[in-house]
Amino acid sequence: MSIYSINEEITKCFDEETGEIIDIEKLSKLEMEKESKIENIALWIKNLKAEEEAIKAEKDNLAKREKSASNLGKRLKEYLINVLEGEKFKTPKVVVSYRTTKSVNIEDENLFVEFAQEKGLDNLLTYKAPTPNKIAIKELLEEGELIAGASIVTNTNIIIK
Repeated sequence: MSIYSINEEITKCFDEETGEIIDIEKLSKLEMEKESKIENIALWIKNLKAEEEAIKAEKDNLAKREKSASNLGKRLKEYLINVLEGEKFKTPKVVVSYRTTKSVNIEDENLFVEFAQEKGLDNLLTYKAPTPNKIAIKELLEEGELIAGASIVTNTNIIIK
């Protein structure tokens, strides 16, 4: 549902799935005043922004519900473990049993990394690829520093309220 009604001829020039302009020529040649065309497109952007915010709010709500359900499931499992005290439980609707698993617990990650490096056990470590720190790079570029492969680009952003 849209907050504003948008001229259908404008919406037909865009692919609603991808957001790509399907027919820029048709959009340019639409027989309507420039002001009306700009107003309709700006209103459409406002509709899309409202939809984006609603979807984000719903995602956040679902993430909270997911975490709550996960936490409740963990607490209920702990409760069953305590109540059953290792005993199996079986009814026509449910079976509760146990499985033993093993996992590695690293109590102090920094201590472990030091140990592995000192002993030459690099196979016990994984390394993430470094990524550029754009804030620091921008500061240096603005100070006149030349940095290979980096430059400052000026963008123009439109604001629609």
